[in-house]
Amino acid sequence: MKTLGRDSAPGVPAVSAEPAEPSRRPARDRIFETARDMFYRRGIRAVGVESIAAEAGATKMSLYRNFPSKDQLVAEVLREQSREGWAWWDEVVAAFDTPREKLEGLFEAFANKSSGEEAQGCALCNAAVELHEPDHPAFLVAQEHKRETHRRLIEMSRAAGAQDDELGDGLMLLLEGSYMARVTLSNDGPARMLPRTARALIREYLDQ
Repeated sequence: MKTLGRDSAPGVPAVSAEPAEPSRRPARDRIFETARDMFYRRGIRAVGVESIAAEAGATKMSLYRNFPSKDQLVAEVLREQSREGWAWWDEVVAAFDTPREKLEGLFEAFANKSSGEEAQGCALCNAAVELHEPDHPAFLVAQEHKRETHRRLIEMSRAAGAQDDELGDGLMLLLEGSYMARVTLSNDGPARMLPRTARALIREYLDQ
């Protein structure tokens, strides 16, 4: 079995590095990266297009030339975070040999990537809570990401020997709960138990 070092990650994306000098980067890129950082750090509802444009060294008009609305900008940010999340997931599970090792390794990796001081939970979870309108374009992106997460966990659990969907359901609840516990109770709270609890749940269903 191979092991993974701690990496920046998906679902819960790492905070972007310091942007290059604004004059050397396209306005769209500056606006997108600034919005991504501000939405994650401050919350989507709390950030207006004026503050995004100002922080990006752009104008409000330039923002609307590149993104039809704030809602569409949020949706684009979440789509990119979702794509990065699946790339990270695929890299993690590819480093392990057996289906069971892949499951256990995935939860170890989730714990590692979420434990940095800058981690403020899963960006897609946070967005779903803030943007709970069922037809909001960004909510739909977050919802689809979570549905795919659930589907993958069920698929991996069955590949490891689970007889039904219960293990995947339980692991989904555990993962989502760990995000909220990390936000509200810090890294030293119950979220630190994520890998151990996942292994215990896996044993319960597979070692029978």
